[in-house]
Amino acid sequence: MAKDAGCRYITLTSRHHDGFSLYDTRGLNDYDVMHTPYHRDIIKDFVEECRRQDIIPFLYHTTLDWQDPRFKNDFPAYQKYLRDSLKILCQNYGEIGGFWFDGNWSDREADWEEDALYAMIRSYQPNAILINNTGLSKRGERGNPYLDTLTFEQGQIDDTGVRDQGRHLAMEACQTMNHHWGCASNDLDYKTPRTLIEMLNTCRKQNANYLMNIGLSGDGSVPIMNRALLHEIGIWTKMASASFYSGTLSPLKGENGAYALNQDAYTDLYCPGIPLLGVKNVVEETGGLQPNMTWTGAKKEVKCIHWLDSGEELKYLQKDDRILLKATGFPYGRDLIVRIARIEWK
Repeated sequence: MAKDAGCRYITLTSRHHDGFSLYDTRGLNDYDVMHTPYHRDIIKDFVEECRRQDIIPFLYHTTLDWQDPRFKNDFPAYQKYLRDSLKILCQNYGEIGGFWFDGNWSDREADWEEDALYAMIRSYQPNAILINNTGLSKRGERGNPYLDTLTFEQGQIDDTGVRDQGRHLAMEACQTMNHHWGCASNDLDYKTPRTLIEMLNTCRKQNANYLMNIGLSGDGSVPIMNRALLHEIGIWTKMASASFYSGTLSPLKGENGAYALNQDAYTDLYCPGIPLLGVKNVVEETGGLQPNMTWTGAKKEVKCIHWLDSGEELKYLQKDDRILLKATGFPYGRDLIVRIARIEWK
Protein backbone atom coordinates (compact mmCIF):
# COMPACT_ATOMS: atom_id res chain seq x y z
CA MET A 1 0.00 0.00 0.00
CA ALA A 2 2.85 2.39 0.79
CA LYS A 3 4.48 1.76 -2.57
CA ASP A 4 1.20 2.23 -4.44
CA ALA A 5 0.67 5.51 -2.58
CA GLY A 6 4.02 6.78 -3.82
CA CYS A 7 5.99 6.46 -0.57
CA ARG A 8 9.77 6.28 -0.92
CA TYR A 9 10.47 5.49 2.73
CA ILE A 10 8.55 4.06 5.70
CA THR A 11 9.18 4.81 9.36
CA LEU A 12 8.08 1.92 11.58
CA THR A 13 7.79 2.09 15.36
CA SER A 14 10.41 -0.27 16.76
CA ARG A 15 9.60 0.75 20.36
CA HIS A 16 7.03 3.25 21.54
CA HIS A 17 6.57 5.03 24.86
CA ASP A 18 5.02 1.95 26.50
CA GLY A 19 8.46 0.32 26.31
CA PHE A 20 7.40 -2.70 24.21
CA SER A 21 9.80 -3.60 21.40
CA LEU A 22 8.84 -5.07 18.03
CA TYR A 23 12.37 -6.51 17.74
CA ASP A 24 14.47 -9.09 19.55
CA THR A 25 16.12 -7.18 22.41
CA ARG A 26 18.57 -10.06 22.88
CA GLY A 27 18.32 -10.27 26.63
CA LEU A 28 18.00 -6.57 27.48
CA ASN A 29 14.47 -7.31 28.72
CA ASP A 30 11.63 -9.73 28.15
CA TYR A 31 9.13 -7.05 27.12
CA ASP A 32 9.49 -7.60 23.39
CA VAL A 33 7.85 -9.42 20.51
CA MET A 34 10.03 -12.51 21.02
CA HIS A 35 8.30 -13.08 24.39
CA THR A 36 4.83 -13.21 22.83
CA PRO A 37 3.03 -16.10 21.11
CA TYR A 38 3.99 -14.49 17.78
CA HIS A 39 7.68 -15.00 18.63
CA ARG A 40 8.99 -13.39 15.48
CA ASP A 41 11.15 -10.30 14.89
CA ILE A 42 8.84 -7.86 13.11
CA ILE A 43 11.63 -5.35 12.42
CA LYS A 44 13.59 -8.01 10.56
CA ASP A 45 10.57 -8.83 8.39
CA PHE A 46 9.91 -5.14 7.83
CA VAL A 47 13.39 -4.12 6.65
CA GLU A 48 13.70 -7.17 4.41
CA GLU A 49 10.38 -6.47 2.71
CA CYS A 50 11.22 -2.77 2.32
CA ARG A 51 14.35 -3.72 0.41
CA ARG A 52 12.42 -6.10 -1.81
CA GLN A 53 9.96 -3.30 -2.58
CA ASP A 54 12.69 -0.69 -3.16
CA ILE A 55 11.52 1.39 -0.20
CA ILE A 56 13.96 2.77 2.37
CA PRO A 57 13.37 1.51 5.95
CA PHE A 58 13.47 4.06 8.77
CA LEU A 59 12.99 3.15 12.43
CA TYR A 60 11.13 5.16 15.04
CA HIS A 61 12.38 4.66 18.60
CA THR A 62 11.11 6.26 21.76
CA THR A 63 13.53 8.05 24.06
CA LEU A 64 11.14 7.99 27.01
CA ASP A 65 9.73 4.85 28.63
CA TRP A 66 6.55 4.59 30.70
CA GLN A 67 7.35 1.02 31.76
CA ASP A 68 11.04 0.89 32.66
CA PRO A 69 11.63 2.03 36.29
CA ARG A 70 15.11 3.30 35.39
CA PHE A 71 13.56 6.11 33.39
CA LYS A 72 12.33 7.75 36.62
CA ASN A 73 14.73 6.34 39.18
CA ASP A 74 18.14 6.06 37.49
CA PHE A 75 18.27 8.19 34.36
CA PRO A 76 21.96 7.53 33.49
CA ALA A 77 21.32 3.77 33.67
CA TYR A 78 18.28 4.24 31.46
CA GLN A 79 20.36 6.14 28.90
CA LYS A 80 22.80 3.23 28.69
CA TYR A 81 19.86 0.86 28.21
CA LEU A 82 18.57 3.11 25.42
CA ARG A 83 21.95 3.12 23.66
CA ASP A 84 22.24 -0.66 24.02
CA SER A 85 18.78 -0.98 22.48
CA LEU A 86 19.74 1.18 19.50
CA LYS A 87 23.02 -0.67 19.11
CA ILE A 88 21.00 -3.84 18.46
CA LEU A 89 19.04 -2.06 15.72
CA CYS A 90 22.24 -0.67 14.20
CA GLN A 91 24.10 -3.97 14.09
CA ASN A 92 21.56 -6.61 13.11
CA TYR A 93 19.31 -5.32 10.30
CA GLY A 94 21.62 -4.08 7.59
CA GLU A 95 21.62 -0.49 6.39
CA ILE A 96 18.85 1.65 7.91
CA GLY A 97 17.83 4.85 6.15
CA GLY A 98 17.28 6.80 9.34
CA PHE A 99 16.34 6.81 13.00
CA TRP A 100 13.37 8.89 14.18
CA PHE A 101 13.44 9.66 17.91
CA ASP A 102 10.57 10.94 19.99
CA GLY A 103 10.20 11.76 23.68
CA ASN A 104 12.80 14.33 24.71
CA TRP A 105 9.96 16.85 24.89
CA SER A 106 8.76 15.01 28.05
CA ASP A 107 11.59 16.65 30.05
CA ARG A 108 13.49 19.33 28.19
CA GLU A 109 15.81 20.00 31.15
CA ALA A 110 17.06 16.40 31.51
CA ASP A 111 20.45 15.25 30.24
CA TRP A 112 19.46 12.90 27.44
CA GLU A 113 23.12 12.20 26.57
CA GLU A 114 22.35 12.82 22.92
CA ASP A 115 25.97 13.14 21.80
CA ALA A 116 26.76 9.63 23.04
CA LEU A 117 23.61 8.17 21.42
CA TYR A 118 24.11 9.77 18.01
CA ALA A 119 27.87 9.14 17.93
CA MET A 120 27.23 5.46 18.60
CA ILE A 121 24.69 5.29 15.76
CA ARG A 122 27.03 7.12 13.38
CA SER A 123 29.77 4.58 14.12
CA TYR A 124 27.56 1.72 12.88
CA GLN A 125 25.22 3.52 10.47
CA PRO A 126 27.20 6.45 9.05
CA ASN A 127 24.66 7.23 6.32
CA ALA A 128 21.52 7.12 8.47
CA ILE A 129 19.47 10.31 8.76
CA LEU A 130 19.12 11.31 12.42
CA ILE A 131 15.83 12.93 13.45
CA ASN A 132 14.55 13.84 16.91
CA ASN A 133 11.02 15.20 17.10
CA THR A 134 10.97 18.57 18.87
CA GLY A 135 7.22 18.33 19.53
CA LEU A 136 4.29 20.66 19.07
CA SER A 137 5.69 23.53 21.12
CA LYS A 138 9.12 23.58 19.46
CA ARG A 139 8.33 23.06 15.79
CA GLY A 140 11.25 23.79 13.51
CA GLU A 141 13.75 24.45 16.30
CA ARG A 142 17.35 23.38 15.92
CA GLY A 143 18.43 20.40 17.96
CA ASN A 144 21.68 18.62 18.62
CA PRO A 145 24.44 19.24 16.00
CA TYR A 146 24.35 15.55 15.04
CA LEU A 147 20.74 15.88 13.83
CA ASP A 148 19.98 16.26 10.13
CA THR A 149 16.37 17.41 10.12
CA LEU A 150 14.03 20.05 11.53
CA THR A 151 10.65 18.58 12.52
CA PHE A 152 7.21 20.16 12.27
CA GLU A 153 4.70 18.00 14.14
CA GLN A 154 1.07 18.45 13.07
CA GLY A 155 1.90 21.84 11.61
CA GLN A 156 2.69 23.76 8.49
CA ILE A 157 6.27 23.75 7.27
CA ASP A 158 8.13 26.98 7.92
CA ASP A 159 11.13 27.23 5.62
CA THR A 160 13.64 28.63 8.06
CA GLY A 161 16.55 27.88 5.73
CA VAL A 162 18.63 27.04 8.79
CA ARG A 163 22.24 26.21 8.13
CA ASP A 164 24.50 24.67 10.73
CA GLN A 165 28.13 25.54 9.99
CA GLY A 166 27.33 25.57 6.29
CA ARG A 167 25.25 22.38 6.42
CA HIS A 168 21.65 22.81 5.36
CA LEU A 169 19.21 21.11 7.71
CA ALA A 170 16.46 19.16 5.97
CA MET A 171 12.84 19.55 7.02
CA GLU A 172 10.07 17.06 7.70
CA ALA A 173 6.42 17.56 8.53
CA CYS A 174 4.87 14.70 10.48
CA GLN A 175 1.09 14.59 10.45
CA THR A 176 -1.68 12.13 11.24
CA MET A 177 -4.47 11.12 8.87
CA ASN A 178 -6.91 11.72 11.70
CA HIS A 179 -6.28 13.99 14.70
CA HIS A 180 -4.30 11.81 17.11
CA TRP A 181 -1.40 9.36 17.21
CA GLY A 182 -1.94 5.63 17.59
CA CYS A 183 -4.82 3.29 16.96
CA ALA A 184 -8.40 3.76 18.10
CA SER A 185 -11.82 2.22 17.64
CA ASN A 186 -14.80 4.07 16.16
CA ASP A 187 -12.82 7.14 15.11
CA LEU A 188 -14.65 8.71 12.17
CA ASP A 189 -12.82 12.05 12.07
CA TYR A 190 -10.28 11.77 9.26
CA LYS A 191 -8.65 14.42 7.13
CA THR A 192 -9.76 14.66 3.50
CA PRO A 193 -7.67 13.66 0.48
CA ARG A 194 -7.55 17.37 -0.37
CA THR A 195 -5.99 18.27 3.00
CA LEU A 196 -3.36 15.54 2.75
CA ILE A 197 -2.45 16.16 -0.90
CA GLU A 198 -2.24 19.91 -0.32
CA MET A 199 0.04 19.30 2.67
CA LEU A 200 2.20 16.98 0.57
CA ASN A 201 2.60 19.82 -1.92
CA THR A 202 3.30 22.34 0.84
CA CYS A 203 6.20 20.11 1.86
CA ARG A 204 7.44 19.57 -1.70
CA LYS A 205 7.35 23.28 -2.43
CA GLN A 206 9.89 23.75 0.36
CA ASN A 207 12.01 20.64 -0.30
CA ALA A 208 10.68 18.96 2.84
CA ASN A 209 9.69 15.35 3.45
CA TYR A 210 6.15 14.44 4.51
CA LEU A 211 5.84 11.77 7.19
CA MET A 212 2.17 10.78 7.14
CA ASN A 213 1.12 8.59 10.04
CA ILE A 214 -1.27 5.67 9.92
CA GLY A 215 -2.35 4.02 13.18
CA LEU A 216 -2.34 0.29 12.60
CA SER A 217 -5.05 -1.73 14.32
CA GLY A 218 -4.11 -3.93 17.26
CA ASP A 219 -3.84 -6.97 14.97
CA GLY A 220 -1.47 -5.10 12.63
CA SER A 221 -3.99 -4.47 9.86
CA VAL A 222 -4.41 -1.10 8.18
CA PRO A 223 -7.82 0.49 8.96
CA ILE A 224 -10.12 0.97 6.00
CA MET A 225 -9.97 4.79 6.02
CA ASN A 226 -6.17 4.72 5.99
CA ARG A 227 -6.25 2.31 3.07
CA ALA A 228 -8.69 4.50 1.16
CA LEU A 229 -6.69 7.68 1.74
CA LEU A 230 -3.43 5.99 0.69
CA HIS A 231 -5.17 4.82 -2.49
CA GLU A 232 -6.41 8.32 -3.34
CA ILE A 233 -2.99 9.86 -2.68
CA GLY A 234 -1.47 7.22 -4.97
CA ILE A 235 -3.65 8.37 -7.87
CA TRP A 236 -2.16 11.86 -7.50
CA THR A 237 1.48 10.77 -7.03
CA LYS A 238 1.33 8.55 -10.13
CA MET A 239 0.12 11.52 -12.15
CA ALA A 240 2.86 13.77 -10.72
CA SER A 241 5.73 11.29 -10.51
CA ALA A 242 7.72 12.45 -13.56
CA SER A 243 8.84 15.64 -11.83
CA PHE A 244 7.59 15.37 -8.24
CA TYR A 245 10.39 13.09 -7.01
CA SER A 246 13.38 14.16 -9.08
CA GLY A 247 12.58 17.71 -10.17
CA THR A 248 14.40 20.70 -8.75
CA LEU A 249 12.61 23.80 -7.56
CA SER A 250 12.27 26.24 -10.43
CA PRO A 251 12.92 29.99 -10.18
CA LEU A 252 9.48 30.41 -11.73
CA LYS A 253 7.17 31.94 -9.13
CA GLY A 254 3.41 31.38 -9.16
CA GLU A 255 0.50 32.73 -7.15
CA ASN A 256 -1.77 31.36 -4.42
CA GLY A 257 0.50 28.46 -3.43
CA ALA A 258 1.50 27.44 -6.96
CA TYR A 259 5.09 26.34 -7.55
CA ALA A 260 7.20 24.82 -10.33
CA LEU A 261 9.66 21.93 -10.65
CA ASN A 262 12.30 21.69 -13.37
CA GLN A 263 13.32 18.63 -15.33
CA ASP A 264 15.90 18.65 -18.12
CA ALA A 265 13.50 19.24 -21.00
CA TYR A 266 10.46 20.75 -19.33
CA THR A 267 9.04 22.49 -16.27
CA ASP A 268 5.92 21.33 -14.41
CA LEU A 269 3.66 23.98 -12.88
CA TYR A 270 1.85 22.73 -9.75
CA CYS A 271 -1.42 24.62 -9.58
CA PRO A 272 -3.79 24.33 -6.59
CA GLY A 273 -7.28 25.82 -6.56
CA ILE A 274 -8.37 24.70 -10.04
CA PRO A 275 -12.16 24.19 -9.87
CA LEU A 276 -14.45 21.65 -11.49
CA LEU A 277 -16.28 22.79 -14.62
CA GLY A 278 -19.94 22.07 -15.27
CA VAL A 279 -23.45 23.44 -15.59
CA LYS A 280 -24.36 25.70 -12.67
CA ASN A 281 -27.43 23.61 -11.85
CA VAL A 282 -25.29 20.57 -10.98
CA VAL A 283 -21.85 21.91 -10.06
CA GLU A 284 -21.26 23.86 -6.87
CA GLU A 285 -19.47 27.13 -7.41
CA THR A 286 -16.02 26.53 -5.93
CA GLY A 287 -14.38 29.80 -6.91
CA GLY A 288 -10.64 30.10 -6.89
CA LEU A 289 -10.13 29.88 -10.65
CA GLN A 290 -8.05 32.75 -11.90
CA PRO A 291 -8.72 32.94 -15.66
CA ASN A 292 -5.17 34.25 -15.97
CA MET A 293 -2.35 32.80 -13.89
CA THR A 294 0.85 34.85 -13.77
CA TRP A 295 4.27 33.22 -13.49
CA THR A 296 7.46 35.25 -13.18
CA GLY A 297 11.11 34.33 -13.56
CA ALA A 298 11.10 32.66 -16.99
CA LYS A 299 14.58 32.41 -18.49
CA LYS A 300 13.71 30.73 -21.81
CA GLU A 301 11.07 30.96 -24.52
CA VAL A 302 8.00 28.76 -24.16
CA LYS A 303 7.21 26.26 -26.91
CA CYS A 304 3.84 25.06 -25.56
CA ILE A 305 1.96 24.44 -22.29
CA HIS A 306 -0.56 21.67 -21.61
CA TRP A 307 -2.34 20.06 -18.68
CA LEU A 308 -0.58 16.85 -17.73
CA ASP A 309 -3.74 14.91 -16.83
CA SER A 310 -5.73 15.63 -20.01
CA GLY A 311 -3.21 16.80 -22.60
CA GLU A 312 -5.28 19.92 -23.22
CA GLU A 313 -3.08 22.66 -24.68
CA LEU A 314 -3.34 25.99 -22.86
CA LYS A 315 -3.19 29.51 -24.20
CA TYR A 316 -0.49 31.79 -22.83
CA LEU A 317 1.24 35.10 -23.37
CA GLN A 318 4.96 35.47 -22.65
CA LYS A 319 6.59 38.87 -22.17
CA ASP A 320 10.11 39.23 -20.85
CA ASP A 321 10.32 36.95 -17.77
CA ARG A 322 6.52 36.79 -17.28
CA ILE A 323 4.15 34.10 -18.48
CA LEU A 324 0.43 34.88 -18.44
CA LEU A 325 -1.32 31.51 -18.56
CA LYS A 326 -5.02 31.13 -19.37
CA ALA A 327 -6.09 28.31 -17.05
CA THR A 328 -9.08 26.03 -17.61
CA GLY A 329 -10.98 24.06 -15.00
CA PHE A 330 -11.10 20.32 -14.47
CA PRO A 331 -13.55 18.56 -16.78
CA TYR A 332 -16.67 17.37 -15.00
CA GLY A 333 -15.97 14.30 -12.88
CA ARG A 334 -12.20 14.80 -12.56
CA ASP A 335 -10.61 16.79 -9.74
CA LEU A 336 -6.98 16.01 -8.89
CA ILE A 337 -6.78 18.82 -6.28
CA VAL A 338 -3.36 20.10 -7.39
CA ARG A 339 -3.26 20.19 -11.19
CA ILE A 340 -0.05 20.13 -13.20
CA ALA A 341 0.63 22.12 -16.37
CA ARG A 342 3.76 21.19 -18.32
CA ILE A 343 5.87 23.82 -20.08
CA GLU A 344 7.96 22.62 -22.98
CA TRP A 345 10.71 25.08 -23.81
CA LYS A 346 12.13 26.05 -27.19
